[in-house]
Amino acid sequence: MPEKLAYPVQLIQPDGRRVLDREHAALVADVGAEQLRALYQDMVVTRRIDTEATALQRQGQLGLWPPLLGQEAAQVGSARALHPDDYVFCSYREAAVAYCRGVRPGELTRLWRGAAHHCWDPDVVRMTNPNIVVGAQGLHATGYAYAAHLDGAEIATIAYFGDGATSQGDIAEALGFASSWSAPVVFFCQNNGWAISAPVRVQSATPIVRRAYGYGIPGAQVDGNDVLAVLAVTRQAIQRARTGGGPSFIEAMTYRMGPHTTADDPTRYRAAAETEEWRRRDPIDRLRRLLEREDLYDSDFERYVAAEAAAVAHQVRTATLELPDPEPMALFDHVYATPHPLITAERREYQEYLTGDPGEAPVQEGVRA
Repeated sequence: MPEKLAYPVQLIQPDGRRVLDREHAALVADVGAEQLRALYQDMVVTRRIDTEATALQRQGQLGLWPPLLGQEAAQVGSARALHPDDYVFCSYREAAVAYCRGVRPGELTRLWRGAAHHCWDPDVVRMTNPNIVVGAQGLHATGYAYAAHLDGAEIATIAYFGDGATSQGDIAEALGFASSWSAPVVFFCQNNGWAISAPVRVQSATPIVRRAYGYGIPGAQVDGNDVLAVLAVTRQAIQRARTGGGPSFIEAMTYRMGPHTTADDPTRYRAAAETEEWRRRDPIDRLRRLLEREDLYDSDFERYVAAEAAAVAHQVRTATLELPDPEPMALFDHVYATPHPLITAERREYQEYLTGDPGEAPVQEGVRA
């Protein structure tokens, strides 16, 4: 018999109407008027951050920026499901998650301007910095989660990655280890349709979430443009992890409205009609329509959110333009947690190069000059 067709979890339709889903609606039953408006504000503000950062790159103020346009619900909904002591392992596109975790707007562009090796202090917000090694964060999240479990800490970790990363061996290894050792980790795949110019159909001939089943990991496919549905399924997975239930896998079905990064031109590989179809499913418009239906959206609220978004965007721009150039010798800081003879030698060589005094090049132990 053919397998029963499963639909992604959805609680808000594109036109703003609620969906009758008692199981998942119960997971967000506490989300009232103010919380809905707060989720809307988060998405509007993070889109404004993204717009500002993209403009800064186009103006030559950033070397690169990975836009998140269209993925605000997937990021905000999942981030707001986390507990303060949970730990986030991100890829390179999760600026909205970082904002929800408490990263200051002015810190979001430091790495992308080339002013530092990082954007923020991960220990302060319990979230790693942007990671461009595709899929590696799945291993890091699993290892951290398992270590926390051994230490008796009742926390969860969450690993964000895209559909393209599921073709990396790192994600396969992370799924296998997490399943075998019941690591309290949530694998959160933002399936945005494209891995640079490669469509998702070349990543998997079956829904990506089904890969988790082969490892014995429960999975859920969710409408990634529905912030309430994403909040519900992520809460469920986080609770499972925190209470000893082991790992979970979430596939958030969304769409990358813009380029892969600002170095990319998506018009060369995808049709405008496809983008327009997804534009009608815009996650911000969807929640606004729900608020309007429930008399929670008026001109005063609209002006307030717009003012907040503009203020945050101003912080991003001002902080970016005021970032000082790093000291050349800072290149060697934080490479290793403890002193390392190779770094010490390279630091000395570079200092001699900068001062114009070559001196005698150091010889590493066991290596002939």
